[in-house]
Amino acid sequence: MPRTPFCPTDPGNATVDFHGEKRSNQTHASTTDPDAKMARKGNGKEAKLCYNGNLLVENRPRTDRKHRGVRGNGTAERDAALVMLEQIPATRQVTVGGDKAYDTADFVAECRNLKVTPPVAQNLERSGGSAIDARTTQHPGYAITQRKRKRIEECFGWLKTIALLPKVRHRGIFKVGWVFTFAAAAYNLVRLRSLAMQAT
Repeated sequence: MPRTPFCPTDPGNATVDFHGEKRSNQTHASTTDPDAKMARKGNGKEAKLCYNGNLLVENRPRTDRKHRGVRGNGTAERDAALVMLEQIPATRQVTVGGDKAYDTADFVAECRNLKVTPPVAQNLERSGGSAIDARTTQHPGYAITQRKRKRIEECFGWLKTIALLPKVRHRGIFKVGWVFTFAAAAYNLVRLRSLAMQAT
């Protein structure tokens, strides 16, 4: 692995060339926050040390029903979604919307095992094809879900701008999880106030 030679003018923090070096959670870890894990938002994006905050939101009132802060990795979002779906009381039919990252055979099969209808966005570019077939896409509700699922971005937008969570200021999964839970509760209070004003 090519590295820039030692520089006498910069002995304490020498410049190092990491170009071409593969990094993963098995080879690299943070020295200040071991709970943070490397993850990336999509293909072609750089991997960053981060945490993963997840929300399960009601479509109609757009209030946070479940939230979960976990260590970031390639499957953290889907894993957290399944945990949150398991916690919903089975009193009525439940559907869950999601973007193309949720269109995997394992996630769709587990949703159906939980008696949850998964009208997630089809990823037709995935090798092996989409896990969502005509059983789901033929219903008018599929198109409605694809519109409604984008409302969750309003929640994340509020958390990043108003609740100051674009970058966490704490270290450790417990502290970060507490701050995320506190911010999600504050968002719910703001939404409840807005809903109460609309009702009157």
